[in-house]
Amino acid sequence: MSSQTLFNVAVVGATGAVGEQIIKLLEERNFPIKELKLLSSARSAGKKVQFKGQEVTIEEAKPESFDGINIALFSAGGDVTKALASHAIERGVVCIDNTSAYRMDVNTPLVVPEVNADKIREHNGLIANPNCSTTQMVVALKPLLDRYGIERVIVSTYQAVSGAGASAITEMLRQTKAALAEEEVNPAILPVGALPVKHQIAFNAIPQIDKFTDNGYTFEEMKMVNETKKILGDESIEVTATCVRIPVVYGHSESVYVELKNDYDLEEVKQLLANAPGVTLVDDPASQQYPLATESAGKPDVFVGRLRRDLGHNRGLNMWIVSDNLLKGAAWNAVQIAEEIVKG
Repeated sequence: MSSQTLFNVAVVGATGAVGEQIIKLLEERNFPIKELKLLSSARSAGKKVQFKGQEVTIEEAKPESFDGINIALFSAGGDVTKALASHAIERGVVCIDNTSAYRMDVNTPLVVPEVNADKIREHNGLIANPNCSTTQMVVALKPLLDRYGIERVIVSTYQAVSGAGASAITEMLRQTKAALAEEEVNPAILPVGALPVKHQIAFNAIPQIDKFTDNGYTFEEMKMVNETKKILGDESIEVTATCVRIPVVYGHSESVYVELKNDYDLEEVKQLLANAPGVTLVDDPASQQYPLATESAGKPDVFVGRLRRDLGHNRGLNMWIVSDNLLKGAAWNAVQIAEEIVKG
């Protein structure tokens, strides 16, 4: 990053969980900021946030909020992006969007810097951040794709409640206390969907994230299917997903089965992953060392382990992938994209 050029940066959705992480990362990374503008809904306007020892007042997000801004990081929901991003782009702003609003738009790059940073320069003012569960998986798949090629991916996710927002965390903790006290649990938040039916998340696993589509898969599962192909740049890769919510606060875990196009050496695979950008290999089953959600929380990397050759397919590989869904799955990936932009 240039130490001479400073940028005016806006964070839209500054009071949300991802927005708060973005602000923290911008400070920790010493991002070259001239002015930081924090934007949110009208109900949060007026609140104060500390940034580099200074108080920044949160403002209501409006079209004119983007006057003079160079980079805007959006994390306030797809409707907000659709309402405001075009106004920002008209003012010359480069928008990095954490929502699903434009991920599959043919004119919008869908970027994970470790995988396809070259796509950033193709933007027309908008760059999309992938779904959190997709992001961590493609970081681990990229070195395998480059070395062996990939035919098929089967993924089952074990996703933290923080992916459904702060209210889901509160509900899980409340339900846990109620269940331990042998009191009524009264679910009200999960699963997030069109129907009023809600299920207990404490001591449970809910095989639904987002609403169901007509093909029987959820929108979350179809995001993983479609986004993986777009990010890896190969529509021929067969992808299927089952996404499950579990009672963990931070950190999505994934069981991933990959069929490679060419035979592989398992030790070479481990070395490829150990050397891959953004990946930490934790794979020592003899000492019970493997990725854990509790140990990934608060860390930016994608953790990979439990690597083993499939017993039924010679080119099949099984792996376990874990990452903090609010960091690499959202805020950190967005800030990485911003850092690539300012590199020029």
